[in-house]
Amino acid sequence: MLEQARYEVLPTPSAEDRVLEHVPRVVAVTITASPSKGLDATFDLAERLAGHGYTVVPHVAARMVRDRAQLAAICERLTGKEISRIFVPAGDADPAGDYPDALSLLQDLAELGRPFAHVGVTGYPESHPTIADDLTVQSMWDKRRYATHVVSNLTFDAAVVRAWIHRMRARGITMPLLLGVPGPVERAKLMSMATKIGVGESTRFLMKHRRTLVRLAAPGGFTGESFLAKCAPTLSEPTALVEGLHVYTFNQLAETEAWRQDLLRRLQD
Repeated sequence: MLEQARYEVLPTPSAEDRVLEHVPRVVAVTITASPSKGLDATFDLAERLAGHGYTVVPHVAARMVRDRAQLAAICERLTGKEISRIFVPAGDADPAGDYPDALSLLQDLAELGRPFAHVGVTGYPESHPTIADDLTVQSMWDKRRYATHVVSNLTFDAAVVRAWIHRMRARGITMPLLLGVPGPVERAKLMSMATKIGVGESTRFLMKHRRTLVRLAAPGGFTGESFLAKCAPTLSEPTALVEGLHVYTFNQLAETEAWRQDLLRRLQD
C-alpha cells in the first residue's frame, strides 16, 4: 500500500516547490480543485509538475465546469500535455452550468471518446452529510461504466472501512480502491493551510474536515500508522481490491514523505 501511495496537494503558490523538494517522482501527485482559485490553478500546477516528470492527477470538479464545450477544451488541454489521469468529484461549489454531479460529467466524457485512461471517483466510507449511504453506494455502481477506480474520503475507523468495502463489493462494484488516509500533520499547520485557501472555501474545508481536526489535535498529530495496521486484515483480502493509498497531505509534504519512508524501512526490516 505504501509503495503504491499517491499524494494529494492543494494548488497554493508554494505547492510546486514543495513537491519538487520533497516528493520522489515515483509518487503520483493529485491536485485538488479550488472554487476560489478556479480550475486553471489546478491545471497549471498539473502541467508544471508533469513537465518535471511527475505522474499527475488533476481534479476536474463537475460543478466547476460550465458545459460540454468547456469540458472538451479541458480534455484537449490536459491530453495535449500527455496527462492521462483525472479525478472527477462533484465538488463543493454551486453548479456553474450543466453538471450538477460527477455522473453527468462522466457521461459526457464518454461521449467525447473517453480521452483519459484513468478516471477516479469518490467513495464515502462514512456517511455523507447530505446524501444517504444507500445513494453513495448506488452512485459508485452508476459510475462503474465510466470510471476506473474509487478513491475513498477520510475515515479513522477501521471497522467502518471493513464494512464499507464489504458492502460495495457485495453490490458488485469491482473497481480498484485507493484508501484515503491523512498524512502526519499538526493541527496548527492544518489550520494555517485552511486559512490560505480562501475565506469562504476555508469555512467549507473546516466543516468538511472537522472530525479530522479533532483527531489531529493530539500532540504530534496523526500519522495513520495504527489505522493502517488495523485495516491490514481487510486490505489484504483478495476481494477487497485495494491497490494503494491516497494520502491527504494538506501540503505537509516533507512530513508525509518522511513518515512513508520511515514506515517502509521498518516494514522491510
